Amino acid sequence: MKRRNFIKGLCATSAMVATMSPSLLVAKEGSSKGAANVLSYEAAVEAITGGKAVADSEKVDLTVPEIAENGAVVPVKVEVDNPMEENNYVKAIHVLSSKNANARCADVMLTPLNGKGYFATRVKLNGTQDVVALVELSNGTFMRASKSVKVTIGGCG
Repeated sequence: MKRRNFIKGLCATSAMVATMSPSLLVAKEGSSKGAANVLSYEAAVEAITGGKAVADSEKVDLTVPEIAENGAVVPVKVEVDNPMEENNYVKAIHVLSSKNANARCADVMLTPLNGKGYFATRVKLNGTQDVVALVELSNGTFMRASKSVKVTIGGCG
């Protein structure tokens, strides 16, 4: 591998990490202290998809533990069985929780240069709930997978 190609790849990876967006915060109306309120699960899905249909898919492999003893560090892995070609690739992977006050746990944008539709992280879960992997493809379609996680000790406060 040439040094120049290595540096280009390193820059592409850095750019990908920089595009990981934090959770979308929305100001709470009528709040005297200016406290922020975050989107519910349904509102988060609507914001991501723009109202498009989302289909459950066997192509999305979501790996989470059935029981998490500590909700502060729940491992999540998402792997999408889809080619990463120039005109057909996984554009984004969103990890959502169904009952947290902040439904958006992680948003990752991908390009064909990633080579694989894969993402792993750890999330905080308030209590027993579903974890959802919402995947956007380059053609604008969405698919998802969800699994329930039983949390013995909540991790959000």
